[in-house]
Amino acid sequence: MWQPSPRYPDPAIEVVDPLFEPFRLYSAAVERIATGFRWAEGPVWFGDGRYLLWSDLPNNRMMKWEESSGAVSVFRGPSNFANGNTRDRQGRLVTCEHGGRRVIRTEYDGSITVLADRHQGKRLNSPNDVVVKSDGSIWFTDPPFGILGNYEGHRAEPELPQNVYRIDPLSGLLEAVAEDIRGPNGLAFSPGERILYLVESRARPNRLILAFDVSADGRTLSGKRTFIDAGPGTPDGFRVDVHGNLWCGWGMGRDDLDGVHVFSPDGKLIGRVRLPERCANICFGGPARNRLFMTASQSLYCLYVNTQGVAGG
Repeated sequence: MWQPSPRYPDPAIEVVDPLFEPFRLYSAAVERIATGFRWAEGPVWFGDGRYLLWSDLPNNRMMKWEESSGAVSVFRGPSNFANGNTRDRQGRLVTCEHGGRRVIRTEYDGSITVLADRHQGKRLNSPNDVVVKSDGSIWFTDPPFGILGNYEGHRAEPELPQNVYRIDPLSGLLEAVAEDIRGPNGLAFSPGERILYLVESRARPNRLILAFDVSADGRTLSGKRTFIDAGPGTPDGFRVDVHGNLWCGWGMGRDDLDGVHVFSPDGKLIGRVRLPERCANICFGGPARNRLFMTASQSLYCLYVNTQGVAGG
């Protein structure tokens, strides 16, 4: 059962390496601000409205938490089994849908634009997570998780390999930029967008976070390499701060693994935020982008930190 810490510093915030000390706030504690979901995913912050959206995937709905009042409500239901969310550089909501097997954009008037649902004439599997680069291109992962059964989507046979895709901001052309990845999941760019990090969540014997070099024109990837070997853990969604640290949703049903693991730009584990539930995804929000929001199984948690999320992430 969740119990907030009555003392500072919160013991749930663990300094694994002194490199993490500058990013921990002594008088900030982990807060649980909402609970009662089936599998919370895909948090995204709307600073102009002071609210957070996230997906309650098996319940086929998207939720909304308002910073000013703490009110929690249904933002969209049914949501077509929405999973990952982000905002484009014009502030519009971009969403991965398991049910529709597509990536959509919610326009300012609330209407829906389909950005991608097929590649080379074949249906996408079940788009999972999504990021938008500074040039407006949209990058997303497409594992089959949402079509393996009828809990987080609709059972179907995959028609395509498990790829990472890029949607061109001008032409709308959909291109595979990384192919045959074993369970492509969370993804994020480094602060200068020279590296794309990607979770390979079905790699064996251990799950991995991969790194790719991004070409000078921002269109292609090269230099695939293992950045982090997760060992017994399960990395999922993650975001990068302005110092290049990776804040990764993590878990495997063990007290020493569930929560958020923080890695330095050279891949060293430097800190942990321990949660009583496995963390699926995170984002930075608040007026200064210094509030870490964590969607963790049945609950939504947050923590103020002494860093900022990369703009656009």
